[in-house]
Amino acid sequence: MMNTDFGIHVVKIINVFGVDVRITETLVNALIIMGVMIFVALLVRISISKWEDVPTPMQNIVEAVVEGLDNFTASTMGEKYRNFAPFYGTILIFILLCNLAGLFLAPNYLGLEQPVYFMRPPTADIALTFALALITFFMTQGFGIKSKGVGKWLKGLTEPMWPLTPLNIVGELANPISLSFRLFGNILGGTIIMGLFYNLPWYTLIGIPSALHGYFDVFAGVLQSVIFVMLSMTFVSSAME
Repeated sequence: MMNTDFGIHVVKIINVFGVDVRITETLVNALIIMGVMIFVALLVRISISKWEDVPTPMQNIVEAVVEGLDNFTASTMGEKYRNFAPFYGTILIFILLCNLAGLFLAPNYLGLEQPVYFMRPPTADIALTFALALITFFMTQGFGIKSKGVGKWLKGLTEPMWPLTPLNIVGELANPISLSFRLFGNILGGTIIMGLFYNLPWYTLIGIPSALHGYFDVFAGVLQSVIFVMLSMTFVSSAME
């Protein structure tokens, strides 16, 4: 059985200068995923420390991944914005691993009395998805000002006619909200469905969880990762045009 309490659990409360800082399940799981990413990156870096003319299998994999992320960035943002590939490639991998976290068993650091506990995807927490969406929002405004100047950037908010300025401002503020809720809602929905399903009688669980995990964790997880990053790229590149 799985826990059917889908709220955000607090693992530990730390008092810092008189302020209670809550270490949540989301933060712990996100740190675990980032630690895995850093560890794998170091292993890959060590394994390809000497670039060979005849590529090793690891070098082939790295070249394929880097080339794929470069082409994905160029096809979405345009050739002149290929330099965004390292940033958005990292964000894509991080979101993808967060979405796929529901496939793995997690340490029972919450002390929950249950035989099976799958890791709660960090992207099932609006706090994380909204933080990622805020990065896109500030990048959109920052690169828009950098490429156009403050005057043209402000003028863009009044187009095509000045009475529409309030609507343009609302539209800009709505982008991070829609980005965060789209990712959060899809991943949380899958988490809730899987949690409810695992609490059904044992004879209903034969074979079916694999198909459900394949859809809610793998298919939806990959799809929502790509959608989030593509929309982020589109917002940033459009602001610089």
